Amino acid sequence: MRFGIDLGGTKTEIMALAPDGTVALRRRIATPRDYDSTVRGLAELVTAAEHELNVFGSVGIAIPGSESFGTNLIKNANTTYLIGKPLRQDLEKMLGREVRLANDANCFALSEASDGAAARAATVFGVIAGTGVGGGVVTGGKVLNGAHGIGGEWGHIPLPAPSVEEVTGAPPCYCGKRGCLEVWCSGPGLAADFLRVSGRSASAEEIAASDGADERAAMDRLVDRFARAMATMVNILDPDVIVMGGGLSNVERLYRDLPPLVEKYGFNLGGPPKIVKNLHGDSSGVRGAAWLWPA
Repeated sequence: MRFGIDLGGTKTEIMALAPDGTVALRRRIATPRDYDSTVRGLAELVTAAEHELNVFGSVGIAIPGSESFGTNLIKNANTTYLIGKPLRQDLEKMLGREVRLANDANCFALSEASDGAAARAATVFGVIAGTGVGGGVVTGGKVLNGAHGIGGEWGHIPLPAPSVEEVTGAPPCYCGKRGCLEVWCSGPGLAADFLRVSGRSASAEEIAASDGADERAAMDRLVDRFARAMATMVNILDPDVIVMGGGLSNVERLYRDLPPLVEKYGFNLGGPPKIVKNLHGDSSGVRGAAWLWPA
C-alpha cells in the first residue's frame, strides 16, 4: 500500500493507493500551526490509516517547498515554520521507515504523468497557475528534482521578451526580485495587472468570466505572457505534454489560444505543443506523493 500526504497551508490530506491505483482511504485534517504539531499530526495520520486498513505502507509527502540537497533542511516553503527544519528525518524517526518528500508541484506533475492527463507520456511539464506559479518535470516516470531541488520552478524566471512597459512596471516578487513570471501570470498577478490598466478591482475568476473589453484585454495579456514563458521552457525541455493545474487551469481559452502562440514564440517547433487540463484536480498533489514510491 502506498500512502500519499499533501501538506497544505490550511489542510492536510492523506490518501492510500492500492497497487492498481484505486483509492483505499482518504482523510483530511486542518494543518497544524507549528512545526512540532505538524510532525506529530503527519505521523498520526499514517498510523491511523494503517490501523484502519490493517496494512503497512510506504509514505510520500507533497510539501509547499523543497528539501535542500546539501543539508536536508526545508527551504522555499510558503508554510514558513517548515523552513530550516529536518522534516524528513524527524518523520522517519517517528514512523520507523524511509519517507520521501517532493515539492507539491512536482507531485502534481508526477500524478498526471502516472495515471492522469499525461499518462504514459515520456516527458511531462506540470504547470501550477493559481495563487502562485509553479512547475514540475517528470521524465521516464520520475521527478526531475535537479541539483539544488528546484527543478521546474519556472515561476521565478524573469518574464521572457518583456515590453518596455513590462520592464519599467515590473512588480516586486516575494522572492526579492522583480518581474518574475509569478507576479504576471498568477491569479493575483492577473488581478493586479487588471487594476493597473483599468483602474478597477476584480478577481481573476471575474476577469476570466467577463466579456468586457478591459477583461478581454487583460486575458489577452495573460495568454501572451504565458505563451512567451512556455515557449522558453519548450525550447529547453520539449515536453511531450504540458499539463495545467491550479485555479487558472479552469480557463478554457488557455487550451485553445496557448498552443499556436507557444509555437509562434518557440524555436521552429514545427507544430503546436500539447497543452491539456489536469485529470485529477485537487487530488493530484496527494496522489503524486503516493506515486513517489513505485508499485
